[in-house]
Amino acid sequence: MQSCNPTDPLPTARITSSSITSTGIPGLDKILRGGLPERNLYMLQGWPGSGKTTAALQFLLAGIAAGERCTYVSLSQSRTELELIAASHGWSLKGINVVELSSNSEELSPSDQSIFQTAELRLDKTRETIERAIDEHGSKRLVYDSLLEIKLLTGNIPRFRRELVGFKSFLAQRNIVALLLDTHFEDGLRSEEVEGIAHGVIRLHKSLEDYGGVRRRIEVGKMRGVPIADGYHDMTIREGEGVVVFPRLLPGEVEEAGQSELIKSGVAELDEMFGGGQEGGTTTLVMGQSGTGKSTMASLYATAALERGENVAIFLFEERLETFFRRSEGLGMDLRGFHDQGKLIIRDFNPNEISPGEFGQIVQKIVSEDHSRVVVIDSLTGYINSLPHRDKAVRDIQGLLKYLSRSGVLTMLIVAQHGLLGENVGTDVDVSFLGDTVLLLRIREDEGRLRRNITVAKKRHGPHELNIRELFIDPTGVRVVPYNPVPET
Repeated sequence: MQSCNPTDPLPTARITSSSITSTGIPGLDKILRGGLPERNLYMLQGWPGSGKTTAALQFLLAGIAAGERCTYVSLSQSRTELELIAASHGWSLKGINVVELSSNSEELSPSDQSIFQTAELRLDKTRETIERAIDEHGSKRLVYDSLLEIKLLTGNIPRFRRELVGFKSFLAQRNIVALLLDTHFEDGLRSEEVEGIAHGVIRLHKSLEDYGGVRRRIEVGKMRGVPIADGYHDMTIREGEGVVVFPRLLPGEVEEAGQSELIKSGVAELDEMFGGGQEGGTTTLVMGQSGTGKSTMASLYATAALERGENVAIFLFEERLETFFRRSEGLGMDLRGFHDQGKLIIRDFNPNEISPGEFGQIVQKIVSEDHSRVVVIDSLTGYINSLPHRDKAVRDIQGLLKYLSRSGVLTMLIVAQHGLLGENVGTDVDVSFLGDTVLLLRIREDEGRLRRNITVAKKRHGPHELNIRELFIDPTGVRVVPYNPVPET
């Protein structure tokens, strides 16, 4: 197995497209650089309920769509159970040869006069039945469900390994690609002894967090001869789609964008603070307490870009879509109209129902298809705080930001800080290192009124102003003026 550095361009696989078999799961095919090498035996491991049977059916249905003959050998589930799983997604088993075997089947049970041990005779008859069904049907794809029953029939590890080696040879002679389903249990029962025999091992993981839905991930633990994207990738199971995999973003997949004109806000005084404007391919953190105008700043840049004829994408994790439109309209920004025209793409998420992998794929798809120049994530704080492993979420978002940077996009991350007033503020997770630019907003009491301050605290590219200015937000729009302290009396 070879792995890839997520920041490097993808290596070229050493196998041709004609020798690759699609898994029927596009995201998994991407991780595998196209699919599974032909004429090999693969293990699909996972806990009960992790999606093994659903993924296996997708594998066979992809074969049916390609005009191949496919067989599902089941020692653990009945045909009726398989039909129910398929029907839950609107699929049909038509064309799939289902070989239904059971340890209680009369065909596999020895007579009372047999001199053979029960397990050995059942194993021999099971093998003969399966091999005969494969030859009669002329299958090119096979699912074997599951290894646990074969292990129980063999009775010992050496016999188990010999059976698998022999079965692997049988399949290779007939150019069959096979998935062997292997179930994990809480007691730690594993099949390490067979992983060395299989050409590849794919693992499905399922975990229940303290809050929210089940989290599902997929890992390609082994794949000979394929430069896979190793590590965990988020996945889910959706009605009508089955297993859906979201490969981690690989920034090296996108070509580096060239230098472009500065991106302006439409407020000359604010642009002066940034040395004339902001650069594409950079990330700006808009940080401040509640009420300081963070979302307004993002809307300002979005409006200016849209009025220049550029596309914009905004991803909301806290504010409702209608609330967002009304707030913008109250400041003279008609973002609703641009949204109706399709120039402004807005996605409103429930942060507890989306994984980092899925979010990254959605952003990537929108940016690549709509060529967005400005992307706003409002707010990064709400998104990270909703995830069970916030430090990992920061690493995931860092990969997304690198992808957007290489695409030449100006990304604005809204970061909320603690408190309402005063200087003693902070964040739950340090994300300051994510920003090429930091726009710092403050609000404080001064002589009986609240005053908003704005400062460019950091800018990696080019000059910027260090002065504190005052920010006014009212129905006439946004104004930035020199800060004049109220004289002491």
